[in-house]
Amino acid sequence: MADAAEQMEVQPPANKVSSAKNPLLTVLVLVNTVVMGAIAYFQFESHSKLAATPSVRDVVKAEMKKMTGEDGEPQNTGEAQIDDGILFPLDGFTANLAQGDGPRRFVRLNTVLKFSKDSNEEEFKRRKAQIRDAIITTLNAKRPDDLLNVQGKNFLKEEIKAAINSFLVDGSVIDVFYVSFQIN
Repeated sequence: MADAAEQMEVQPPANKVSSAKNPLLTVLVLVNTVVMGAIAYFQFESHSKLAATPSVRDVVKAEMKKMTGEDGEPQNTGEAQIDDGILFPLDGFTANLAQGDGPRRFVRLNTVLKFSKDSNEEEFKRRKAQIRDAIITTLNAKRPDDLLNVQGKNFLKEEIKAAINSFLVDGSVIDVFYVSFQIN
């Protein structure tokens, strides 16, 4: 019976190594921790740099604050006043282009006109319909190929300025800005 009790006693295998005493596992855990810390640091620095760069929204807010007075009231109602002129936004245009080779095409255009500082704001508010008509008439005379390159778009700006300035009495159009320009 004593021999049976000795045989029942289980002895641990001799070749099993304890994980707490394995130096390779300890080194791997330390290297992994250092690498993860470095990755976290570089991601934090990248996020900090990204957060520090101004967004378009921040730039627009800063420009709007410049255009408003100290009391927060806008200088003009509807038009933005800038240093060398007055901006006058127009509603969008959709006009047929002149028939070229191929299917009928049209242009969608949103513009902002820049008037000289000495312009009478009431005059271009009263002549808004006449201004829109001049722009649509100019667009109707253009072919799609004329407007697809930069030179054609710049020439169109000059034509629009000349057409509007031909009937203005007080002041003149200094520049034309395209807010959107699409040819279909």
